[in-house]
Amino acid sequence: MQVLQVQLEVGPDPAEVGRARRWARSRLMGSGIGADEPLAETLILLISELVTNAVVHTGCPAVLRMLFASAQSPERDTVRVEVADASDSPPCPRHAERDETGGRGLELVDGLADRWGWEPEGHGKQIWCEIDRAALPSATVPKQPGGLLSRQA
Repeated sequence: MQVLQVQLEVGPDPAEVGRARRWARSRLMGSGIGADEPLAETLILLISELVTNAVVHTGCPAVLRMLFASAQSPERDTVRVEVADASDSPPCPRHAERDETGGRGLELVDGLADRWGWEPEGHGKQIWCEIDRAALPSATVPKQPGGLLSRQA
């Protein structure tokens, strides 16, 4: 299977999240995913959450990767997003209270991605998620709560 992988280095500044979103949007369009497609909007939200978590919780640079399978591949309708950072601390999902302004990132990832998880990478870790393009209509409806970390690999 051939996979097109694009990546962006992200600095340890929360302002970098906006740059990562703009970069990802242009790469999605270049891969044939229209900016107004629900898939694009879902992927941009997932990227925003994962990059924000990496930058805010580690204070270190991160690497954002998007992987697109070739048109000849049976997995061609799956887009994978990976964010690698230098922290070896595993992601720590939590349930935010109603009035809290943060703490919902991994809940959003769990609700929007078809699969997600994390694994060690070098001296740090990689958090990844996948969206199946064919399954998107159901993926845009949040899943029932309580499934956090159940999809980890």
